[in-house]
Amino acid sequence: MKAAVLTSTQGVSKHRLKISHVPKPKLKPGHVLLRVRACGVCRTDLHIVEGELPPRRKSIIPGHQIVGEIVDGATAELPAGTRVGVSWIGGVDGRCWYCRHGLENLCDAPTFTGYTVNGGYAEYALVRGDFTFPLPTALDDLQAAPLLCAGIIGFRSLRVAGVEHGERVGLFGFGASAHLAIAVLRAWKCEVYVSTRGASHRKLAAALGAAWVGKETDTPPVKLDRAVTFAPSGDVVVAALASLRKGGVVAINAIHLDRIPEFDYDRLLWGERQLRSVANMTRSDARDFLQIAAEIKLRPKITVFPLDHANDALVALKNDAIDGAAVIAP
Repeated sequence: MKAAVLTSTQGVSKHRLKISHVPKPKLKPGHVLLRVRACGVCRTDLHIVEGELPPRRKSIIPGHQIVGEIVDGATAELPAGTRVGVSWIGGVDGRCWYCRHGLENLCDAPTFTGYTVNGGYAEYALVRGDFTFPLPTALDDLQAAPLLCAGIIGFRSLRVAGVEHGERVGLFGFGASAHLAIAVLRAWKCEVYVSTRGASHRKLAAALGAAWVGKETDTPPVKLDRAVTFAPSGDVVVAALASLRKGGVVAINAIHLDRIPEFDYDRLLWGERQLRSVANMTRSDARDFLQIAAEIKLRPKITVFPLDHANDALVALKNDAIDGAAVIAP
């Protein structure tokens, strides 16, 4: 099969994907083989390719927002031809304290799709059957792909922030994840305030119904009940914190953060304001979000790249040259 492969011995300065022909995965117990129909491009993929997340294997096929159809390993619950989604968490041990207490997103020994096991920048992918999600027919392949991480993790961020219907919510950064979260917030009758760099991102936020739009560290004109940061920047986290009312919450949606600058505790954090990090997602998050996405007819804005141009997709993401999400279509 054709795949985009990252080899860790290339050195960070040469961390580019090589389009290669590699053996098709062999079926293993508890797994299903998917023919990949689409794979979303996530900023975490960029962190992996650029070496900001240390390599776990000598070579890896990235990609963890996979839409595929089952071609081998079918079961009664997952018949051949079933169209399913796969996300960042590709498996958990099921035995650690976190798994036993309903916190599988914090598992001590998780499997990460496209990082510790091969992912979806390929024509086929082997995945655990119990970590696939049958997709509603209302969601087509290309538009479903960005929902499987950007969408799910954005939805979990709203949960971690404790968002309630009708609240004032700030989104700091407006890329693939935030432009999906705003659709959920609008369905929940929330007022949405967006701070983000890039004129095109601000224009998109306004078009999607934001009540106010500003630059990346601008403070919204009202105090917010909740805020979610999507940019891997400590300055943005402090800007979000400065926007909160007393008792408000900032959820940091970033697997990697550059730094947290010094800030005034008395002015910004006192008053039972909270900073919370968002880590991964659970299968419950995935199922709940996909149901909501189908119900509200969520249609992400996408730019499609062929597999041969996977590197171009990552460069476009890095340079904020895409409004919405990038999707690779093998």
